[in-house]
Amino acid sequence: MLVIPAIDLRDGRCVRLVQGERGTETIYSDEPVEMAVRWESLGAPRLHVVDLDGAFTGSPQNLEVVKQIVKAVKIPIQLGGGIRTKSDISHVLDLGVDRVVLGTVVILSPELVSQCCREFGEHIVIGIDGRDGLVAIEGWEATVEMTVEHLAQLISDVGAKRVIFTDTRRDGTLKGPNLEATKNLARTSGLKIIASGGVSSLEDLYALKSLKADGVEGVIMGKALYSGAISLKEALKIMED
Repeated sequence: MLVIPAIDLRDGRCVRLVQGERGTETIYSDEPVEMAVRWESLGAPRLHVVDLDGAFTGSPQNLEVVKQIVKAVKIPIQLGGGIRTKSDISHVLDLGVDRVVLGTVVILSPELVSQCCREFGEHIVIGIDGRDGLVAIEGWEATVEMTVEHLAQLISDVGAKRVIFTDTRRDGTLKGPNLEATKNLARTSGLKIIASGGVSSLEDLYALKSLKADGVEGVIMGKALYSGAISLKEALKIMED
């Protein structure tokens, strides 16, 4: 099972938010490129990069930093945050990013997502961000009257294969992942699921690993790594088959 360190970009710096809320950021590095190199050197198989400014504004804002990260490491990068047009997707992939994570646009323009899934295949990953069972969009600042399970069905219908599922109530809190919701989503959707949000202990990792048979193929880790609660080497060792 994959362990994927997160690099969240705000004003060109590496930060973490609590439950995705503005004004809760902790700055972990002014040099996100160096952070990316560090995670690669410790064995990370891939990196999850989020353009927080892009998520809040609706268009990518940190692509120059993303470009530098892609050039600095050899492992694949997946990028999300404010990517809502086909031209954005093409541009990001041309930079060398391996996967593009789409979120809000899935709600706003499902036909575009369907077209992109046909054209770009598994380079497209869908982010399902849940808050109290409903779908959160626009940098998690709004919710829509749609359950995460319903959105997962729509995603499957448009041809997507892989989902990053985040319980926004857990993200950045170190309160543990929402195991029940993750398991339920994997079982009911039939999609490949990457879990995100709340991992705080080795026990959380063992619990997520037990969901592999249900379709959970990886976990994105942020605050637990940056705070030192878990070392990347420990996490990788646990998730080894």
